[in-house]
Amino acid sequence: MKMKAQIMDEAALGRALMRISHEINEHNRGVDNVVLVGVRRRGEPIAQRIRGNIHKIEEKTIPCGSLDIRFYRDDLSHLADQPETRPSPLPFDVTDKDVVLCDDVIYTGRTARAAIEAIFALGRPRTIQLAVLVDRGHRELPIRPDYVGKNIPTSRSEMVEVRLPEFDGETGVYLMDLGE
Repeated sequence: MKMKAQIMDEAALGRALMRISHEINEHNRGVDNVVLVGVRRRGEPIAQRIRGNIHKIEEKTIPCGSLDIRFYRDDLSHLADQPETRPSPLPFDVTDKDVVLCDDVIYTGRTARAAIEAIFALGRPRTIQLAVLVDRGHRELPIRPDYVGKNIPTSRSEMVEVRLPEFDGETGVYLMDLGE
């Protein structure tokens, strides 16, 4: 895998997440009923950063948790013969809440679909919204994010790599060539 281009540096990533934070606040007419749920792995620190931004904007601390969706993936049959599905515990109830799912990249839409199923296993939210740092296109399901940091048209031979200090020791978004 070879890097083709840096799409976002640390400052651009921070600005994109701040804009998403403002949009969440505006769309929901405040954040009194909003909860943030980061999709493991890179969705977790993205949700935390949005939470911090909203705290700066509104001076309110909103609930934030993370969700392990691997047992809700539709490609799970490749991983095990008899998958055991169980919801990830969240430190709050999602019933009647405006749940904002946070993830780094949306591609086919399958991860978002699995996250939606996992949320419904925990309760019945008022709404489920999707916030992603990068939308790279190539959807296979009719799923569209509500909040997008940056749209990056890609080919199927490319990959978008989000690097965050929690996992990679640096911050940035890169377009990678998968080769042939």
